[in-house]
Order: sequence, then structure tokens, then C-alpha cells
Amino acid sequence: MKKSLIVVLLSLLSFVGSVFAGIIDDAVKRGTLRVGLNPTYMPFEMTNKQGEIVGFEVDVLKAMAKSMGVKLEIVSMSYDGLIPSLLTEKFDLIASGMTVNQERNLRVNFADPLIMTGQTLLIRKELADKVKSYRDLNSSDYKITSKIGTTGEVAAKRLLNKAQYYSYNTEAEAVLEVVNGKADAFVYDASYNIVALKKLGNDRLVFLDKPITYEPQAFALRKGDYDSINWINNFLSQIKNDGTYDRLYNKWFKRTDWLTEME
Repeated sequence: MKKSLIVVLLSLLSFVGSVFAGIIDDAVKRGTLRVGLNPTYMPFEMTNKQGEIVGFEVDVLKAMAKSMGVKLEIVSMSYDGLIPSLLTEKFDLIASGMTVNQERNLRVNFADPLIMTGQTLLIRKELADKVKSYRDLNSSDYKITSKIGTTGEVAAKRLLNKAQYYSYNTEAEAVLEVVNGKADAFVYDASYNIVALKKLGNDRLVFLDKPITYEPQAFALRKGDYDSINWINNFLSQIKNDGTYDRLYNKWFKRTDWLTEME
């Protein structure tokens, strides 16, 4: 009886250990860290002329994988498919400029914020004298765009609820509607809008840079994986104190020479 009981207890301990191993332990055993993202968010993740996915967040992930001694595997997909795919274990974590909010937090857990940002506006140049803030656009006379499933869409619907709203599958599609005069304003993260103004603006846009929301962006993991969250938080603390974070931030946010390499 005692021997049988010991066998049962050891089996239970083994089962519990496997259940709570976490994605970091799994990635180390596998030799690969699998990350889901949507590569359309400049300068966080995007595709260059060689077909490679590059960007600020990608470089952070490369540093993370290196510190784990594993390879980085990127799983590219639509933004609105990221959380469902994480929950069905298509990959280990989401790193796609995802804003932390209460609705998402009911489905996933977040690590500490990687960066703070906020929603801003790109408007048609012809509206520069007429529109000074988002409040001036809150009218049925105006057409507003953003990307589907993002906090830009949430902000547009909540703060500009009287305006006509149109969603698009990518940021570029939504911006180009404004560039081409088919819409009046694009709502999105400040970091993206700074780059989009230079890359897509063609002197046809005006940047209203005062944020209308304040949003932390973080890596998302399946709920309950606190050991992995702890490891990631320690990793982020390390790179923010050893100069790695500042070097990568300056590379992607304070320089624009990388724009010539984008598709």
C-alpha cells in the first residue's frame, strides 16, 4: 500500500509540474521561442524588402531568445486572430504592440509594459485650420478610420461616436484612405503615426500629436503562467538597465534611415 501510494504521489507531482511548467520552460526544452505577431505596425514589427520581419519589438524578442539560449520563431497572422491563436497554443506569447486593457486581460495575462504610447490623429492637410483636436472631428460630417481590433478602433468609436467610422485590415490601408482624400482622419498609436507621416503622408497629412489616450503595451501570455511572466519581467528590467533597451529604442524611434529598407 505504501509503495503504491508513493507511486501515485510521484505521478501526481509529475503531472502538476508539467501543467505549470510555463512557456519559458517549454521554449528552453524545445529550443525555440514561438511568438505571434501581425507585422504591419511600424516601427514595432514590419516586413522589409527582403521579406524579413524586423522592428523594435522583434529586436527585443531576439535579445530575449538569445538570453534563453533558443531560436526565435515568428508566427505571422492577422491582428484579430492573435489572442484566439495564443489560447489554442499556436505559439507561446503575443508581441504585436498589444495595448493592455481590461477586456483583453480577462482572456490573457500581461507582462510589465514594454513601452507607453497613446492614440493620436493624422488628418487631411485641408482640415488643419479647422480641426485642432479630436473633439472637432466628433461630427457626422467626418469619416474616421483605424485598424480593426485595435485600441485605435476603440478610441475612435468611444471618443468620436458621432463621426462615421470605417475599419481596415491594416494600418496602411486606413492611412491611405486619408491620404487619398476618401476619409478625414486616422486614429492610431503615436509611435506608428510619426513614421506613417514620413512614409505615407506625402505632405497631405497633419499630425495632431497630443495623445487622446494613454496606453501601456506589453507581451501577452496564457492566463496563470506566472513563472514565465516573472522571467520576462526580470529580462525587461535587465535590458532597461544595461543599455540594450535604449540602444534598440534609439535605433527604431529616433532614426528613420531604416525606412528605405521597408517594402
